[in-house]
Amino acid sequence: MISRSKDYLSPEMSLQHLLLFASFLLGAVIGSFLNVVIFRLPDPASSIAFPPSHCPRCSTPIRWYDNIPMLSYLLLRGRCRACRQPISPRYPLVELCMACLSMALYARFGPGLAFVCYFPFLAALLAIIFIDIDHQIIPDVISLPGIVLGFAGSFFNPLVSWQQSALGILIGGGLLYTIALAYMLLTRREGMGGGDIKLLAMIGAFLGWQSLLYVIFASSLVGSVVGIAVMRIQGKGSRTRIPFGPFLALAAMSYLFFQQDIMALWQAYLAGVGRG
Repeated sequence: MISRSKDYLSPEMSLQHLLLFASFLLGAVIGSFLNVVIFRLPDPASSIAFPPSHCPRCSTPIRWYDNIPMLSYLLLRGRCRACRQPISPRYPLVELCMACLSMALYARFGPGLAFVCYFPFLAALLAIIFIDIDHQIIPDVISLPGIVLGFAGSFFNPLVSWQQSALGILIGGGLLYTIALAYMLLTRREGMGGGDIKLLAMIGAFLGWQSLLYVIFASSLVGSVVGIAVMRIQGKGSRTRIPFGPFLALAAMSYLFFQQDIMALWQAYLAGVGRG
């Protein structure tokens, strides 16, 4: 006979599962909006509000029942109902990514101010990743308001104080600016755009100055490995352009979710160096 825990179906556990699922749905809905942002925001002539969602090929307006995140894509088998042309799988991918990020955020911090503060942060980072991959730009309309929002939220954020946020903005923006300036003086080439500098300032605003060393180290390490691999595949050498924003964003996400593990490893490393 299989024994069951007394609280296997307890109301508290059922409520937690319900809220976890609700966070997944919330992320999926916002992910659907992020698709509009990713597609339209880089085009100065486009609006993220008008016209309503439509097929990018035949421009037929998408009905509400064909615009259910992820589900509609599966039911339509990845094709427009009107013209039957294929729809990019990126749309459900963005929705799924935001849904998983939202659910992971709830599982990590639960309901409360931390979830409220970091949900828009993750949404902004996800949009930046795809926009930078496509266009190699990080729109100021995301990063600059993000800096303000991150600092304003620090007065309510239980994880970061306003002093840590303010230092994160100053050090994050200043540090990358110094690195970019030094690279340009040495090589006479632009190696890092202003968008990356503003993005790191936004990351510092949300995560505090103490996150920046890890974010820069992790993004540089992964970016170097990916960059070398792409250079070998494309055969363009130093002319290969790799957007740095996605690596900064992914490093910031990993710090948010695994901060305690990262700090524990860092302390263990320092202790080992001290004994050596």
